[in-house]
Amino acid sequence: MRLLHTSDWHLGRTFHRVNMLDAQAAFIAHLVDTARERSVDAVVVSGDVYDRAVPPLAAVELYDDALHRLAELGVPTVMISGNHDSARRLGVGAGLIGRAGIHLRTNPSRCAEPIVLPDAHGDVAFYGLPYLEPALVKDEFGVPRAGHEHVLTAAMDRVRADLATRPAGTRSVVLAHAFVTGGEPSDSERDITVGGVSAVPAGVFEGADYVALGHLHGSQTISDRVRYSGSPLPYSFSETDHRKSMWLIDLDAEGAVTAERLDCPVPRPLARIRGDLEDLLADPDLAPHEDSWVEATLTDTVRPDDPMARLTDRFPHTLSLLFDPRRTDDDEPDATYAERLKGRDDHEIAEDFVTHVRGAGPDESERAVLRSAFDAVRTDDTVREVAR
Repeated sequence: MRLLHTSDWHLGRTFHRVNMLDAQAAFIAHLVDTARERSVDAVVVSGDVYDRAVPPLAAVELYDDALHRLAELGVPTVMISGNHDSARRLGVGAGLIGRAGIHLRTNPSRCAEPIVLPDAHGDVAFYGLPYLEPALVKDEFGVPRAGHEHVLTAAMDRVRADLATRPAGTRSVVLAHAFVTGGEPSDSERDITVGGVSAVPAGVFEGADYVALGHLHGSQTISDRVRYSGSPLPYSFSETDHRKSMWLIDLDAEGAVTAERLDCPVPRPLARIRGDLEDLLADPDLAPHEDSWVEATLTDTVRPDDPMARLTDRFPHTLSLLFDPRRTDDDEPDATYAERLKGRDDHEIAEDFVTHVRGAGPDESERAVLRSAFDAVRTDDTVREVAR
């Protein structure tokens, strides 16, 4: 059986205020074309279909279009809810939609009720484990502690128990939305830490022939049988080095896995550039990034005038501007914060802050404003103390 594994569409999400809806629509078209051209037997979507619990109307319309196109193609689709989705909203009409071959699994209590699809070698059971928020599903699974590993282990125990009742040779695919040990996060995933722990060991999924993971936005191979597809589009500059893709998975008669990585269309490459402003504007090696979405970090010791406007003259798609002034000889790189403040009064500390933020210390008129402000505060404190 041939599967197309994807996840983390995040329909409705923007990228540094850039509307990504057209790019998301292009990905949906690519997904449908790939399913048709590569003779896919099933599509699996491992959560975070939407970016938030109540998505904008345009995102709902795109989701509706995706469901119709997949249903018209006649390729069964199995989809779970992620931590960004509202499981209740995403699962509305699941019974009716299932008749069209779109199988939604958003209810934790149904995780051991598989969608069974046959091929030439027998049945493949697809088990959908929606995102399991430990505090909310602890009682459902009867676990003593509200932890990710506890609830996922309990859910997989149910899956393994059901699989044991099925005919010999039945292969299994598990969809899950979780942070599995060994995975590399990026800046664009929402933190799911509970009690200081968010990761679960891959061994939790023992017994499944293939585990289609969602949540982390980088495509990753935890093991031959356990993989993240990653998000089809970038949602933070921490994903600059990501190759956005889907997994094309073939399960043979014995459940052995063959995987091929298929690239997704990306509207623009990402680039992170760093240096003094004048150097960035003049460096010929940065020419390939002139059409990229750019995050620029300026290292000038004094913040230059109008840096964003000057950057966008050369890099018109600059979306993020950061400042990290390089150290001077007067800096004390190894000093603690307390050591740097030792022996300095409030006024000197305020001047240091201005220097840190702006790259240059206050001039005499600004020093006078600071002195006046501190004097006013001290006067107010004295008046209040006398009044008490």
